[in-house]
Amino acid sequence: MPPLRETQAFRHFVARAIAEIVVASFGGAFLACAIIANQRFLDRHFVPSFFLPRHWYVLIETSCRLFMVAMGAWLVTIGRSRAGRFASRAPTRALHIVIATILALGASNLMLRRVHLRPYEWLSPNDEPRRQLDPRLGWTWVPGRTGHKTVGGRTIDYAIDAEGYRVSRVDEPVDFERPTILFTGESVMFGEGLTWGESIPAQVGTMMGIQTANLAVHGYGNDQAYLRLQTELPHFRQPVVVVSLFMTALFGRNLDQDRPHLGTGLVWLPADQRPRLSSLAKLIVPYRTDATVDRGVTVTREVFRATSELARSRGAIPLLVVLQFGREEQAEQALRHRILDNRNIPYVLVELDSSWRLPWDRHPNARAAHAIATAIADELRGRLLLQPASSTALGSHRGPVPVHTPIPRIR
Repeated sequence: MPPLRETQAFRHFVARAIAEIVVASFGGAFLACAIIANQRFLDRHFVPSFFLPRHWYVLIETSCRLFMVAMGAWLVTIGRSRAGRFASRAPTRALHIVIATILALGASNLMLRRVHLRPYEWLSPNDEPRRQLDPRLGWTWVPGRTGHKTVGGRTIDYAIDAEGYRVSRVDEPVDFERPTILFTGESVMFGEGLTWGESIPAQVGTMMGIQTANLAVHGYGNDQAYLRLQTELPHFRQPVVVVSLFMTALFGRNLDQDRPHLGTGLVWLPADQRPRLSSLAKLIVPYRTDATVDRGVTVTREVFRATSELARSRGAIPLLVVLQFGREEQAEQALRHRILDNRNIPYVLVELDSSWRLPWDRHPNARAAHAIATAIADELRGRLLLQPASSTALGSHRGPVPVHTPIPRIR
């Protein structure tokens, strides 16, 4: 009997020691993360967000650090001893809990694999404008239909023509034979929450007296916008200008690999197949490694250069518009300089009042869209005046375009 009691006592001791070591390790990890994750570290690994203002982002990050400190301290002290006592009293039950937890995580991942999740920008299949899957781009608009959506108390009509471009009316499609200003981008350029007449492309078209084509699609990264331009630009007989858009708050989309995307060297890559739980965790905690951010910076630079070269190859003027709502924080400015200024990529910076947004939404309102359109039109008038006098029609110039990059700052 004594040897049996000694064996049981030893088992209880081992179970308690293992439980305390595991719990204390988790607590130590929480404390280490809270110490390492200062604001400089967070700015490197959590890129600016379009949906959260900077001060909210910082507040959430600070709250999480405080939570990790509290949780880590509790686990190292109170939680460690409680787990040890429980494991000592019921080692078999403690082992069953660990096994059940591991099996639950595995089962959850298997169940999520059976669910056909859409890209995270696509929240609902019935959201307007309707989307359809595309093997090269990820998704595009369902063509030839008009959708209706209530935004800020207004009913907005989204008319998509047979080519998948936003237009004023489905029965008034874009004319490929006419001189045209092409706009690439995502929901900001598309005009989310705005009528056709309030959208940036429509306003620029009115100001310049030139037809516009709105190629923008919700949720696109800059690489997807470039791939769409590659497909659509050859259809236009007289492209005059290609307008692209960049915001540091949208840079995070250029890092996503759960959709078809471009890698370094603009090599097309299919969507990465990752464990569902990992994808969900990334959505909740969008941590990016240094390697991921560096790759995104490199690819974004390459995309803007390629967009410019593609436009010029068709005789069109490339124009990159960079939007900034409110005061540009140091982290945002550093990211913009890193992507654009250090590589001499010409662009027009448009600064906007942070309140010029849709109600209960972060997208630009009609006032902001008008300011952006005005800045684009002013820039284009200057560039078009610099074209050789021998050009007999808009869009007929086939030579290199002089660099002319004033930086309007509109507040």
